Amino acid sequence: MSDKAVVFVTRKLPQAVEARLARDYDARFNKEDKVYTNEELIDLAAGADAIIPCHTEKLTAEVIQRLPDSIRAICSFSVGYDHIDLDAAKARGIIVTNTPEVLSDATAEIAMLCLLGAARRAYEGEREIRTETWADWSATYQLGIQVTGKRLGILGAGRVGQIMAKRARGFDMEIHYYNRNRLSADVEAGAIYHESVEALLPHCDFLSIHCPATPETHHLINAERIALLPDGAIVVNTARGAVVDDAALIEALRSGKLFAAGLDVFNNEPNIDPRYKELPNTFLLPHIGSATRETRDAMGFRALDNLDAIIAGGEPRDRLA
Repeated sequence: MSDKAVVFVTRKLPQAVEARLARDYDARFNKEDKVYTNEELIDLAAGADAIIPCHTEKLTAEVIQRLPDSIRAICSFSVGYDHIDLDAAKARGIIVTNTPEVLSDATAEIAMLCLLGAARRAYEGEREIRTETWADWSATYQLGIQVTGKRLGILGAGRVGQIMAKRARGFDMEIHYYNRNRLSADVEAGAIYHESVEALLPHCDFLSIHCPATPETHHLINAERIALLPDGAIVVNTARGAVVDDAALIEALRSGKLFAAGLDVFNNEPNIDPRYKELPNTFLLPHIGSATRETRDAMGFRALDNLDAIIAGGEPRDRLA
């Protein structure tokens, strides 16, 4: 019998990460990469010391309460942790960690891709090429919105938001932001701070969302706040779908209040609101903000660094509960 700690891995992880797991732990892998039901997850966790979930596993209070007594840690392969009930884990004495910092560059890249794709009508152009409906060049054909020199609003100036601002400065964009706390002058780097979301929105030709999903930010971008944006603004979301009220955003896209939206995250993924797919002014991606080889390896190693510390009786770097 192995004396290694037993680790239940809920999804298939990058090869290098699974190799390290197999070397250091008695790891239970998900070779088929299926999304487990709650009942399957609870059953498969029997006898395990730790779980490494992804954001696809909803570790609600009920699920955590039913986890076996052997579980000491939940080391999530994600920076977001809205899929884990931290209070329930704390009540059970289960340590919870995430993987911050290592995916900030990759997510900011996708945010810029969404911004450019939405502004320059990339979906429509790509569709015309594939369907062979591109007829001819015209001086008024498929006119988009120029990004250079425009105002970019950053909603949530954490790690990703700060890098997004840095990338946007390469397009000479004027940076505005709202954050729970104002950044120091050196980090702010000339960005204009607003003391509320409502104060920020009228200054956003582009709005890029980078705040976490919490009870306070649920449907933060709703009809009332969208109305505060300039007519023809563009909304980008690479944070969490729950921050946006789908019905309000879709109506604003249909009515022309918004020029376009670039979205990498959605409510009820992957079963998103089908109306998004019917709109020509949406640039849509399947939650791939951190999907680079380098970043996914780094996320796995960060989760394992936290797990190593917990199993050794130490304090993990990224403890949430």
